[in-house]
Amino acid sequence: MGLNMGELESELFTSKLTNFEEWALQVYRYQQAHNPVLTEYTRMIKRTAVPDRMADLCFLPASFFKTHGVITGSFEPEAVFTSSATTGQIPSRHTVKSLQLYRKSTLSGFSLQYGEIKDTCILALLPSYLEREGSSLVWMADYFMQQSGHPLNGFYLNNFSQLHSTLLQLRAANQKTILIGVTFALLDFTEQYPLSFPELIVMETGGMKGRKKEMIREEVHHLLKKGFQTSQIHSEYGMTELLSQAYAQKDGRFNSPPWMKCVITDSTDPFTILPHGKSGVINMIDLANLHSCAFIQTADIGRAYEDGTFEVLGRLDNSEIRGCSLMYF
Repeated sequence: MGLNMGELESELFTSKLTNFEEWALQVYRYQQAHNPVLTEYTRMIKRTAVPDRMADLCFLPASFFKTHGVITGSFEPEAVFTSSATTGQIPSRHTVKSLQLYRKSTLSGFSLQYGEIKDTCILALLPSYLEREGSSLVWMADYFMQQSGHPLNGFYLNNFSQLHSTLLQLRAANQKTILIGVTFALLDFTEQYPLSFPELIVMETGGMKGRKKEMIREEVHHLLKKGFQTSQIHSEYGMTELLSQAYAQKDGRFNSPPWMKCVITDSTDPFTILPHGKSGVINMIDLANLHSCAFIQTADIGRAYEDGTFEVLGRLDNSEIRGCSLMYF
């Protein structure tokens, strides 16, 4: 049976997607036939057989988004998302056919874990991302703000004093508020403007970008909990190469939406899928990547668990450190 895009999209971004494996295999076969980069990659590694089980899927290294146009089919893109890159690094480029697909994926995935976004105040402390063009994270935060409609929504660069005043105003109004921030900026803010806002949802996106010494996740979260006087620090796992995100509300365990799945493979053998609880290379299946590649091998090390959650432990040795995730957990 050929891939029915309309049927897939109609049920993809819901909590009712129960036939993940069936759809994943169909999407893979479709992309294997219509994505020249995936086609050539599978030819080079001699894995060209059409798979009939999940264990036979191949994952395209995310680094290919730096050197190739990873596109399934032929289309005029509505947007091109680019990753941050330090001097000498090549940014990833994700060619997006449909921004509506991204809107559905990112908002549906967020709402499944955090509920209705309307009237929630969204604050974004993203200096390293606001200073360049093409950030999918900035685009996502802006879209969340549009859907929220709260009058105090806003982006913050280095204007910590204004952010502090806004947070005090929101706390006084008992307003549900989410502060999305790059890690180094959140730490800088709490050093200068510590405050007690226990109800605030603080969501770190990772990233030191060489601005601070590297710290383990527990140390970062301890400092942020102390700085905001809150019991939990939330985390977002996203990549330029993916159109969906996973979120950790506590303890660093990420929950993926139903159309996204983490698969752990052996670091010395990318075709060996490891059992739950074993650490290895994080591979992401993101069915929202219908028009690029839904099967991505990251350069992150982590563990997956039987309940579908996963955690990020660090980076592969000798891998180019992503600008949006320089922290070693």
